[in-house]
Amino acid sequence: MITNRSLILPYAAPYLTYVFIASAFGDLISVEANYIVRLIAVIAVLVWAWEWYCPISGPDSLLKSIITGIVAGVIGLILWILLLTPFTDSLNDEPWSTTAFMLRLFSAGLLVPVFEEILMRGFVFRLAFQWGEARREKQETPLQVALDEKSINDVPSGAWSWSSVLISSLVFASGHHFYEWPAAIVFSLLMTFLWVLRKDLIVCIVAHSVTNILLAVYVFKTNSWYLW
Repeated sequence: MITNRSLILPYAAPYLTYVFIASAFGDLISVEANYIVRLIAVIAVLVWAWEWYCPISGPDSLLKSIITGIVAGVIGLILWILLLTPFTDSLNDEPWSTTAFMLRLFSAGLLVPVFEEILMRGFVFRLAFQWGEARREKQETPLQVALDEKSINDVPSGAWSWSSVLISSLVFASGHHFYEWPAAIVFSLLMTFLWVLRKDLIVCIVAHSVTNILLAVYVFKTNSWYLW
């Protein structure tokens, strides 16, 4: 059995690669070049790691998951704007160049939702669920049991616990700016609801993608660059 400890690297590698390039090269190369490097590197890492990932499809209709994801993505956009706007009044609203905007749109709309949902709902959420199960079984070292004796591939589709909801939401929020935390936590709860409802990751990826794409369009059309 492939244990959760051995799965940490392939699940986390795309996310860490994206964040590392954004941070390490942020002041050394242009925004456009940074996004190009991120896109190439993260896609390469995803191709390498894909064989270790859990299935992203579920037991029910793929079409229903896609439609549900589109509707949820619109709801996610509304919630994100409503919860983020009160904290963005003093932020820089300088517009991006057309090239930088398109690269970020492609990245945020088609790439980030894939590796973030695979990591957050595919791995972190399920690992937290198995940790909670080990605690309920009164294991002496529940985290070690979850890491070394369990595989997230054994978690039933749609399974959840309050501990997995809380932990995955906090981990998801930690990858965002502090002022984005209220919006990020609520958005994570929405993704969790979709996972429980549809029992697959496709619906989460589609919803995340739709929210990000519509947010980019909203920012561009209304000149609300402080939301981005």
